[in-house]
Amino acid sequence: MSVVEKAPPAPAPAVVHRGPVTDEHGRRIRVWELVLRYVLLLFVLALTVGPFLWQLSTSLKGPTEDIFSSPPSFLPAHPTLHNYARVSDTIPVWDYALNSLKVATANVVTNCVGSALAGYALARLRYRGRRVATLVFILAMLVPAESIIIAQFTTMRELGLNNSLVGVVLPGSVGAMNVLLMRNAFLNLPFEIEEAAFVDGANVWQRFARIALPSVKGTLAVVAIFAFMFSWDDFLWPLIVLSDPSKFTLTIGLNYLHGTFANDERLVAAGTVIAVAPLMVLFACLQRYFFRGVGEGAVKG
Repeated sequence: MSVVEKAPPAPAPAVVHRGPVTDEHGRRIRVWELVLRYVLLLFVLALTVGPFLWQLSTSLKGPTEDIFSSPPSFLPAHPTLHNYARVSDTIPVWDYALNSLKVATANVVTNCVGSALAGYALARLRYRGRRVATLVFILAMLVPAESIIIAQFTTMRELGLNNSLVGVVLPGSVGAMNVLLMRNAFLNLPFEIEEAAFVDGANVWQRFARIALPSVKGTLAVVAIFAFMFSWDDFLWPLIVLSDPSKFTLTIGLNYLHGTFANDERLVAAGTVIAVAPLMVLFACLQRYFFRGVGEGAVKG
């Protein structure tokens, strides 16, 4: 007669006691404070993302659907992409987008190269007038662009660069804010790294290209994003410089949708989504470098 052994009883599940919610400094957060934070975050999210989602919803609505109904309908009843096809039939939107891409790409390259070189010179090199040069870049940020736009236009005309994409790129080729961002990023790097390279016989260019620049990739991504956004969204300066419709950028070209189809908000919304989409793609690709670059470029006294 065989004896069947009974399996030991399963242990009771452990009770997890959740501690109080604390912030990054270890301070306990009350429930009402936590609720208030989430309410404020949702409010800011609605203010920033809400208009874009409304434009996206409007661009997907058909011609028979009322976009001014009360209460407003956020989701389209019958989504359609016909409005995007109408935009390309109304204006050469892809030619304008290509012009904007050329300007934005050139702006990104010139800002990344120029601000990296200038920022390294302000942060690492020792020469007379370094503090004065830094002060000049700070003061340049305080000058409104509208106050010097006539002087810029006159300069472009004297150089023969009016009605050209080069004339659009040149005034914003190196931004003062981008130079200061790169300067602060280089200041945050330990001096011991470059001192060891100097002892090994590395010159200034080698220390810049092989040691300093790879260490600030995050800030460089921030500069690239800012330069792309500024040049892609710029409207006033291209409007002043350019007169040939074949050289118009996307922001100027979309202005024709407002004039020709002032009452067709679906067409304007579709053009707006086309203009914003590249910025979203760029930020999605560089977001990890962007948040890392915010720490690298923190202001250092």
